[in-house]
Amino acid sequence: MDKNTIIGFVLIAAVLIGFSIYSQPSAEQQAAQREQFVKDSLAAVKKMNDAKLAQAKLAKAAEEAKADTNALFHTALDGQASDIILKNSKLELTLSTKGGTVQKAILKDFTGHHKDKSDTKDLTLFDKNDHSLNFMLAAKEANIETQDLFFTPTEQSDTTVTLTAKAGEGKDIVLTYRLGKGYMLHMSLQANGMAGLFAPNYTQMDVDWKSRCRQQEKGFTFESRYATLTYKEKDGGTDHLSETTEKRDKQIEEALDWVAFKDQFFSSIMIAKTDFAANSLLTSVPQEKGSYYLKDYEAKMKTFFDPSGKTPSEFEFYFGPNDFQVLQHTEEESAFGKDLDLQKLVYLGWPIVRWINRFFTIYVFDWLTKLGIPMGIVLILITLLLKLITYPLVKKSYMSSAKMRVLKPRLEEATKQFDKPEDAMQKQQAMMAEYAKYGVSPMAGCLPMLIQMPIWIAMFNFVPNAIQLRGQSFLWIDDLSTYDPIFEWGKNLWLIGDHLSLTCILFCVANVLYSFMTMRQQRDQMVGQQAEQMKMMQWMMYLMPVMFFFMFNDYSSGLNFYYFISLFFSAAIMWTLRKTTNDEKLLAILDARYKENKNNPKKMGGLAARLQAMQEQQAEMQRKREELERKRKGLGH
Repeated sequence: MDKNTIIGFVLIAAVLIGFSIYSQPSAEQQAAQREQFVKDSLAAVKKMNDAKLAQAKLAKAAEEAKADTNALFHTALDGQASDIILKNSKLELTLSTKGGTVQKAILKDFTGHHKDKSDTKDLTLFDKNDHSLNFMLAAKEANIETQDLFFTPTEQSDTTVTLTAKAGEGKDIVLTYRLGKGYMLHMSLQANGMAGLFAPNYTQMDVDWKSRCRQQEKGFTFESRYATLTYKEKDGGTDHLSETTEKRDKQIEEALDWVAFKDQFFSSIMIAKTDFAANSLLTSVPQEKGSYYLKDYEAKMKTFFDPSGKTPSEFEFYFGPNDFQVLQHTEEESAFGKDLDLQKLVYLGWPIVRWINRFFTIYVFDWLTKLGIPMGIVLILITLLLKLITYPLVKKSYMSSAKMRVLKPRLEEATKQFDKPEDAMQKQQAMMAEYAKYGVSPMAGCLPMLIQMPIWIAMFNFVPNAIQLRGQSFLWIDDLSTYDPIFEWGKNLWLIGDHLSLTCILFCVANVLYSFMTMRQQRDQMVGQQAEQMKMMQWMMYLMPVMFFFMFNDYSSGLNFYYFISLFFSAAIMWTLRKTTNDEKLLAILDARYKENKNNPKKMGGLAARLQAMQEQQAEMQRKREELERKRKGLGH
């Protein structure tokens, strides 16, 4: 270290020490700071004491309210909770005498695997730790909450029970339950002899319904994507809260017919006979992977209540599968006479796609399922049927490409004088003119393929919602409704997740091979610069399957298997058409058409002729603009 550096460090230290001494507060300032610190400390203590006092007042008010309720329901606030079982061949419900509502729902026709991942005989939709329902009545002197009351059961059978909570002589709250033959539970709530306890204009009670949506399937991410809090507006359509983002107390301005706590394949639905009033508050909170819960749901609603007891408040509950046909039949069992549209819980896609699934896929799928065929074979047969239906379009598309392929040498010869970049428009016009003379439309091969896209999208929406695939095995696949791992490593990796799905790999490999076939076919028909541009396009086509891998690795093996089989059959059809197409005969047919159209342009029709006319019109307009520009420049000189 040299002398100048040492002097520099000494000067910097001197400046810092001098500044700290200069900026040190005076004795008066220090005293003022100590006084302010004491005042702030006293204020903080006072604020804390005020908060404790306010909390104590709230607790006291709650105790007083409870005391009022105790006075009103002194005989119903103490007791021993016991379980009541209602059951039929499909559903078993456990009601508790504490609160008088359903505490547990078991579906008998389905296998459950929750938390410990081991299969159980029946599926538990929820239990008392996951689910609560509370009806709140605001009386003049007390708030009555059914969750605090003990009910006495009477008229009990396997499918019916009446629960009564006594509120004094001649005063009680009665809950009546009736379980149907399927998944529908009817309930009524009636207050007897309590009209004087409520304000004259009191006509609505509060409903607070909560449930933790269990993870019922192996694939958390995929299942969570289909778990939504769904609701139906009165005289309107259905809607849902976001599947991925947290929504707390979202206010729904319209009145509602029903609210559903939905996962991928099962739902709990609460239906009100006289609607849930406008401004319900709905909550959906996504849960973390590994918690074995998908969402926390809550619905805070208001609905009709008659204090006189003349008209009960009526509800219907659905605890069952998201099966399109079952939901339709369940709606027919409803006693409320509403157009509930419960089947819309099974999402089938946008309107055009939904029609394909609604009026074709569902009926064919159910028909094949009833034959007892393995679900993997059902997917293969549906794929074959769809290929058969779309074969005329596929053949038309292929033949259009084949015509362009055999004409490639003729087009290259006819347009070889336009190889300069500035002659691109003339070259395009010449190509279109040649196509028109041969009666070939370059667009004819695209439209049929575009028509097939809704079918792919329809199956994309149908297969993940098909509960019939749940738990069904095929070949190496244990469950067609979820992914089929060949490797699992128990730790989430970005984009990939914690596994590799074999059907996803097969789908992506098939996509690469099919892309290679289609790209080669298109390259064989390209002329000049189009062929060069095609080389750049092919890399994009090869990258798409890689993107699909990251998208579909978590998706159901049934969907990936369908896409794999669909691509396999598409490749087989293309290969067969290529082998059975005689290029020489096809070229001879086109030459004959060329001779016919060459001297009679009026016979040229179709899209190619229209495109040629448009391009000629554009060229004429361009020529006139250039001529005007030359005249303008001449006048300028």
